[in-house]
Amino acid sequence: MKALVAIVGRPNVGKSTLFNRLAGRRQAIVDDVAGTTRDRLYADAEWTGHTFAIIDTGGLDLGSSDDMSARIREQAQAAIAEADVVVFLTDAVDGLTGLDYSVADLIRRGDAQQPVILAVNKCENEARRLAALEFYELGLGDPIPISALHGTGTGDLLDAIVAHLPADEPADDEDMIHVAIVGRPNVGKSSLLNALLGRERAIVSPVPGTTRDAIDTPIVWAGQPVVLIDTAGIRRRGRIESGVEKYSVLRALKAINRADVAVLVLDATEGVTAQDAHIAGYIIEASKGVVIAVNKWDLVPDKTGHTIDEYTAFIMDQLKFVDYVPIVFISALTRQRVDKVMDLALGISENRALRIPTGPLNRFLRRITYQHAPPTKKGQRLRFYYVTQPAVDPPTFVFFVNQPELVHFSYQRYLENQLREEFGFQGTPIKLSFRAH
Repeated sequence: MKALVAIVGRPNVGKSTLFNRLAGRRQAIVDDVAGTTRDRLYADAEWTGHTFAIIDTGGLDLGSSDDMSARIREQAQAAIAEADVVVFLTDAVDGLTGLDYSVADLIRRGDAQQPVILAVNKCENEARRLAALEFYELGLGDPIPISALHGTGTGDLLDAIVAHLPADEPADDEDMIHVAIVGRPNVGKSSLLNALLGRERAIVSPVPGTTRDAIDTPIVWAGQPVVLIDTAGIRRRGRIESGVEKYSVLRALKAINRADVAVLVLDATEGVTAQDAHIAGYIIEASKGVVIAVNKWDLVPDKTGHTIDEYTAFIMDQLKFVDYVPIVFISALTRQRVDKVMDLALGISENRALRIPTGPLNRFLRRITYQHAPPTKKGQRLRFYYVTQPAVDPPTFVFFVNQPELVHFSYQRYLENQLREEFGFQGTPIKLSFRAH
């Protein structure tokens, strides 16, 4: 499970620059538009063998009452509430400001009392590094002078972050399949969990969760040990107002990272929202299996024999990047088709462990490259020599070619589609890489 590190501060101190620096790449924050994989609010970072997720936030202008400032403040409060470590970023050029004091007070008012690391940005010279000493007045410990733009001092900052990360949690039984129930607030996640636990064939032993914010419930389903990870209770008491529901993806990150399969719960009465798309995108980028459960199907009026097909087409149009994912229409209230959710999740878990022998895999490669010849670029033709599957969970395929740069994304998509058509892999991402031979 990845720890979460939130970067907060007033406007224009360089939070996004630091975010990109720690992530190791430029990663733009995009608008909340349905169909995108996710808003670029978070990314993975690694330092000295430790991997963690970093969260970018908007600039906190606590003196402003306009609607945009209020939304940014809610976002930052949600990030602070969920973080294991908070990086409070300030600016050596402007020096200590009243807004810095206000942000420090906001962090102190939190109930969780996470470690707070004070970083002073834009310290590109000795004079500014000396100016960083005035930030001791905030009472948040030793300020770390950095330059997010040039990378100066970020190693010291990362050392401090790693030193404050929570201890790794003990590994769970490898034979147990972990299924996380995720989605926006009020889509029926808890109702689905209760419906699953109410089945007579499920042997239930509720155990307090190994993580701080979730409850794990071990059960046996159809003879298979399963851990259901409930994300409904992740919101910390008194910390997050209802207005930040659009940022519920922050509270799903930990559960998704620990899961083998995520059940993404949608509300049939609301359709697909931008937040649904963001959560789905994070599941895919975390390389987890997915089941889409469309809840509250009993509330959809005037259903016909074509309604499910129409809803399925609409969902696939909004979530084009998960077109290999099974969709099941359920009612957690009436328990309509809730069994199928778990049956699909277990099947997807098997697909994630599926390994294709090298012989059939290369016969398959010869056939599909003959049926659809690889493209040429500037007179050079892409040639495939052989393919292997070095890993499962998720299934990973390495294609050995003459020039990897000739692999166009459309041909890569063709290969993935053919792999799925030939071997299955329903509900699980598969990874393709190309190496020179």
